[in-house]
Amino acid sequence: MANIDYFTQRDEENILKIRELRLSLPFFCSEFLMGIEQNTSSLTRLGYARDLKLFFEYLVNETEEFYHKDIRQLTLEDLNKVTSTHLEMFLSYLTVYKQDGRTYRNGEKAKARKLSSIRALLKYFFKKEKISSNVGSKLETPKIHFGEIIRLESDEVVKMLNTSEDGNGMTKQQLGFHKHTKARDFAMLSLFLGTGIRISECVGLDVEDINLNENAFRITRKGGNRVVLYFSDEVADALRPYMEERLNRKDIPKEEHALFLSLQNKRMSVRSVELLVKKYASLVTPLKHITPHKLRSTYGTNLYRETNDIYVVADVLGHKDVNTTRKHYAAMSDDIRRQASTKVKLREK
Repeated sequence: MANIDYFTQRDEENILKIRELRLSLPFFCSEFLMGIEQNTSSLTRLGYARDLKLFFEYLVNETEEFYHKDIRQLTLEDLNKVTSTHLEMFLSYLTVYKQDGRTYRNGEKAKARKLSSIRALLKYFFKKEKISSNVGSKLETPKIHFGEIIRLESDEVVKMLNTSEDGNGMTKQQLGFHKHTKARDFAMLSLFLGTGIRISECVGLDVEDINLNENAFRITRKGGNRVVLYFSDEVADALRPYMEERLNRKDIPKEEHALFLSLQNKRMSVRSVELLVKKYASLVTPLKHITPHKLRSTYGTNLYRETNDIYVVADVLGHKDVNTTRKHYAAMSDDIRRQASTKVKLREK
């Protein structure tokens, strides 16, 4: 049986989830989701389907015009009756609402993403001339305020890596697991901090993707593109012992190609990697909420300070737009402003 890589398996699972969600959406949503299939990832379409489900549930439960209508029976004629006021009311509703006994809250970014999903639907059918207006284009996107970027300082990076090696500060129970996972944990944290890869890129790595002779590795970027990145000798020194241990173990099924394995000898999940990072971060810097993405921010900021070139950072991190890099790494903007302050001379000395 051929090996199915992580990303193919994830796509298949997403497609099945989309098909299930379509059963609770208006029929025209199926046309929309199929129509955008060639230009979007399965993860994007799954997000759209979930957001649209929430929007149509809001319409039939909270608005006078659509109250108690059957969602599945909504037509393009009904979609044509959606106004910018409905969208504004929906965004207000998203701030806090209850569903199935649970309370949900949405901030600026979550609201903007859900509005983007609705806009995509309206734009699609307006472009196909199946609705008479695109009311989504008339609404302003919620303004997103970027707060302080949380990242590790240089001394905290050292402490985190040291802790992953020696287990300093761990409970007796944690130390019991640590003796089985320390090589893996040290290798993974070194790879995060030394290359800035995304959590999905890390989880999706197979043993065959690593080339220690060239200090290179292949990853699958967002959108499915395969690229080769490089790591330092320091990262190679962290990966080598783990890979030797990983390849010499006899209890790992031959069909399991994942680089980073759980204690059950299966590919680690995104959630388990998040918990791993949280565990070490709480030992090193308990007041900071450190996630794998914060390790990415740490790398991006350090790389900028070393190269002074935001375009290099954007390329290595896989950002299509350099403005994405600038928004997510506030220290870069701060350093740019600091440098700018020295460039203009008021009086020549």
